[in-house]
Amino acid sequence: MKLLLQDIDESTQRVTYEEPTALLNARLVHGGVRDYELLGNAAVDAQYYRSGAEIFLWGTVLSRVIGHCARCLESYTFDLRKDFSLVLVPQERLPARMELTEEDLDLVYYQGDEIDLSPLVDEQIILALPTRPLCSEECRGLCPQCGANRNCETCDCKPELGDPRFAVLRQLKPNL
Repeated sequence: MKLLLQDIDESTQRVTYEEPTALLNARLVHGGVRDYELLGNAAVDAQYYRSGAEIFLWGTVLSRVIGHCARCLESYTFDLRKDFSLVLVPQERLPARMELTEEDLDLVYYQGDEIDLSPLVDEQIILALPTRPLCSEECRGLCPQCGANRNCETCDCKPELGDPRFAVLRQLKPNL
């Protein structure tokens, strides 16, 4: 979705559309990591207006996501919702050297006579994804000996006391 600068004025305007996620899914699995995959398109509901050269953009991104649990390796689905608020500033106003402050995190620089919302929406989706995919905080994961999913079944494996290479050291007694 692209917004033409000439069509943006001081009055608040709204855009609602479906953002394709195929390219974002390809980026999410780059390098073979498959933590998340978006199901279908993301729903975007955004509002915007112009004040001078700055454009104020805010809204919500909704999507359905498949996660692959880092503990038990099972797939699970969840709804992703990300509210966002951005200020878009012409790139000519980008300082040559700048130290980022907290206020700069909501700034986006644009150039030309249109604003492509796709990279902005993709960024908001990535920021909304949990850093570690877990089906639940209580997930017990896989048994390190037999590989059984401890959420679904029990096993008779005894827990290891540590690295087996140090077993000899655990039997030593300190000389006093």
